[in-house]
Formats: sequence, C-alpha cells, structure tokens
Amino acid sequence: MSTSLFKLTSLNLNGIRSASSKGLAAWIEKSQPHCICVQEVKAQYDDVKDKFEEIAGMKGYFHFAEKKGYSGVGIYTKETPTEVIVGIGNTPAFDEFNAEGRYVELRFDTPSRKFSIISCYYPSGSSGEERQQAKFRFLALIYPHLMQLKTEREFILCGDINIAHQEADLKNYKGNKKNSGFLPEERAWMSQLLHPEVGGLCDVYRKLQPNTSDDCYTWWSSRGQAYANNVGWRLDYHLATPKVAALAKHEEIYKTERFSDHAPMTISYDFSGF
Repeated sequence: MSTSLFKLTSLNLNGIRSASSKGLAAWIEKSQPHCICVQEVKAQYDDVKDKFEEIAGMKGYFHFAEKKGYSGVGIYTKETPTEVIVGIGNTPAFDEFNAEGRYVELRFDTPSRKFSIISCYYPSGSSGEERQQAKFRFLALIYPHLMQLKTEREFILCGDINIAHQEADLKNYKGNKKNSGFLPEERAWMSQLLHPEVGGLCDVYRKLQPNTSDDCYTWWSSRGQAYANNVGWRLDYHLATPKVAALAKHEEIYKTERFSDHAPMTISYDFSGF
C-alpha cells in the first residue's frame, strides 16, 4: 500500500449505467481514490465489458447478480490484489445471497500481514415482509462469517448496510422505529457487531465523527423533497477491524454532485506503517 493516505470510497451506484451518465467517472478522476467499493451495480458482465471494466485507471472486480438489472457489487482498485473472493462462503446457506451478487473481497496480502477490502450490499427489507425475512437470514449468516474472517486477517468492509444504527443516523427516527432499516432487531445486530467485547468491529465514520447527525446522512428517499430538506439516513459504512480503524484520519461524504440516491463516502487511512 502507498505511503500517502489511502483514500477508500464506498458508493451505492443505484445502477452503474445511470451513475455514469451523471458524471461518475469525471468525479472519480478528480477525487482520485485509491480504491472504490460500489454496490447496486444493476448490470451483468456483458453490460460492464469494454465499458466499465476500468474507471479512472482502476480495474474493477465484480460479483454480479443472476437476475438482470439487480443488485451486484464491485471494487475498483489501482493496486493488483493477491486474491479475489467472489461470493460469501462455500455452504448452501449462502446460495440465495450469492445468486443476488452481494459480496466481493479483494485480498492485499504481504509476508508481514493479511488485509482485505470488501464491498458488500446488505438486503433491504423495505419492500415487504418476505424481503425483511431474507434480510434477517443474511444478518444471521454474515455475522459469523465476519467473526471468522476477523480471526484470520485485518479488513475493511465497505457497503450499503441498509441499517441506521442510532437515532442520530436518520432524520425521522421517531417515525421509523417500526420500519425496515431502523427496526430494533436490526439495530441490536449492529450494536452486537460493534461492541468492543462482542463483535469487536469498528464503525469507522463514527470513530472520526462520533456526534454528527444532519451531516452524516448518505441516502435520501426519492419521495417528496427528502434531499432538498436533508431528510436522510446513514446507511453506508466502513466496518473495520480495530487495528485498521485506528489508521483512519479523515472522512468525507460528498454531496456537491449527485450520481445516485446515495452519496459517496470516503475515508482516508494512513497505511504508511501497515
């Protein structure tokens, strides 16, 4: 990894073709992240081939959904990974989510350390009870996967988690306590994941900005004037092992231009001694 600050961006594209038509590549060229994790690519390999395989000099690695125009994740990077992991786990329990294209992991290992960057798109349960139950199944599966990974290597998981953890993470918390994304069970899952003595992972944005509310949102509904009135949610995260989280120096949620209904979130890490 470079000796300068390593800029890592996470962005739910809400469609790579749509985001690209709104100036995504020009912004990446200008902002110069070292690596960008994307979710909701909403494309298949044939759509990406020769068009979006590279952006701003970065090569993309993807996990596409089987269903056309649905889900899909990717990671664009300037550095060549030592290994690429597409999909979660090798057990049938993950099959339904691997078919949806929700997880790609790039490993950047050296003789002295093991380190991964992951792009992950958690299911949304907002369309109804069936998808909410799928979301709960995913949470139940991804938790032990991350706990096992934590015993083997350092990592940063970037993604649209589709959960606002605390009241500060959404504008209308009082009215959303029974809605997907802010359900007590979802928030409890996040609390367990982030508890120092339980899950032990770090919410890197909150490490750097423990008290923000209105400034922290990364997603706005298309209904009404949600964006204009900043009626938002914080759904996009960097979740990291403590050693890596301690290297985080600066965060930015970019809102000057809009490529998606989500805003890009960039965190810069000092990997000079890592």
